[in-house]
Amino acid sequence: MFVRYIIDGKFKRVNDTNEDIEVFEQRKNNRHVVKVKAKKDLVLADATEVVPAYNNFSDLYFLNGYQSWTDTKEFKLAKRLRNVKKSPHAIVNLYGLNKYGDSTFYDYSINKSHGYDIFYSKGKFESFIYNMNYKTAYLIIELIKNKRDVYLTSELRGRVLKKGEEITAFDYCYYDNYQKGLEAFNNDFKELDTEQVFGYTSWYNYYQNISEDIIMRDLDALDDRFNVFQIDDGYETFVGDWFDIDAKKFPNGLKPIVDKIHEKGYKAGIWLAPFVAERKSRLFKEHQDWIKKDAKGKPVLAGGNWSKFYSLDLENEEVIDYIKKFLTFYMELGFDFFKLDFLYASSIIAANGKTRCETQDAAYQLLRDVLKDKLILGCGANIINSYQKFDYLRVGPDVSLKFDDVWVMRLFHRERISTKVTLQNTIYRSIFNKHLFVNDPDVFLLRDNNIQLSIEQRKALTLINALFGGVLMTSDNIKEYDDKKQRILNEALCLFYEAKVKSYTTKGSIIEIVYEVKGETKELKYNTKTGVFIK
Repeated sequence: MFVRYIIDGKFKRVNDTNEDIEVFEQRKNNRHVVKVKAKKDLVLADATEVVPAYNNFSDLYFLNGYQSWTDTKEFKLAKRLRNVKKSPHAIVNLYGLNKYGDSTFYDYSINKSHGYDIFYSKGKFESFIYNMNYKTAYLIIELIKNKRDVYLTSELRGRVLKKGEEITAFDYCYYDNYQKGLEAFNNDFKELDTEQVFGYTSWYNYYQNISEDIIMRDLDALDDRFNVFQIDDGYETFVGDWFDIDAKKFPNGLKPIVDKIHEKGYKAGIWLAPFVAERKSRLFKEHQDWIKKDAKGKPVLAGGNWSKFYSLDLENEEVIDYIKKFLTFYMELGFDFFKLDFLYASSIIAANGKTRCETQDAAYQLLRDVLKDKLILGCGANIINSYQKFDYLRVGPDVSLKFDDVWVMRLFHRERISTKVTLQNTIYRSIFNKHLFVNDPDVFLLRDNNIQLSIEQRKALTLINALFGGVLMTSDNIKEYDDKKQRILNEALCLFYEAKVKSYTTKGSIIEIVYEVKGETKELKYNTKTGVFIK
């Protein structure tokens, strides 16, 4: 183990106490903790540890992606991670494709694969590793080709440590047995008693083209099996202008809709992107001082959606006050359920003197402090920071109306829209469900109009979401379902409330799923390439 830091303009590396820093190391059972205390003012870079955890190209490895949308699955060592830096630079820069994930601060290489905070291997050599230092530093787990060990790096870059200040550099658990590690993880992150959601969201049918008439019509189509009705993006004039409800689309505002949702016995949900503002917004035009700036004084681009959008400066008290005010505004309208999106934007650039993890943790804590006991569904958020902040978390990218979206999108970032990818994330990130938060696998779609998924792909999407998630949502008008679609929905609801997955096993492109429902053990074989079950 060693710690790297900068002091008096010099880069140093130490594995024990020296004239600049004290190192305290403790190993107890399967947990390893390292704390460092500064004797002088300095800036931390990282801490690195090597553990024996892999050396077999036939084994399977799970490396958790950086945020909600990042592709995550079990894979073999020969598999390379997609790198947005290999995409055309002009397009990457134009649309900010490198902003959605970790490529602005992690050095991708063809010789290594990496993930964050939770890792395991299955096969001849088993292991399970998870980060307990989740408020302070991300644990980056690397597999390097032609080396026999796993490299663990605590991401402390830029953390100012004043003389006399102490920080935890490492705190992780390591097991050389997958099942024992999973059981320990489940014990350290106790099972949550959080309500499952069967709900509606407007996004995956109408996208921003919603109106009061559309929302009211789809609300009327729902029955008493639902418990959440969520209005998604499109009700506001521009992203960032959260007090400006589009009067043409919603001439009566949102309050009458909230009241109608409550009359039907549902929780009222609203979509917001609290840490960003798009270029066309009044906020961006009138409050440039509220926009985060990079080292060159330029606004920090957070992505290419809408008219391009930018990160708010969460070190600015006026920004914090604005966020508190508009969240309170929606609470006072009566909303109970908040889908908060594009949350990774809070730490594209870390706060001054803090780690990226500390920056994101403080941003998420702000949301929880303001919303108090309201239900929060996080989206586009870092996984480990979401623990104890959000009730629900999206665990994959957006579902596409095609199985794997258009071909050009496959060339870009790891957070791209894809039904194919999100289904794999749903299965492999199911180990988090009801322990870190309740998993949201994104929507199921059974309708026929504007869909390019086959009915068998739609069925697989619906049943896998029901089996592996704790949130089951759709954007369909379910009154339009024929008998076959109603049967699929009924089967999904049975799985959602009554089934328990016993195991899932990766065999090439096939995932074999064993589950129990109503005392009966059943099996599904899902083909990840075609998106259908094998009969």
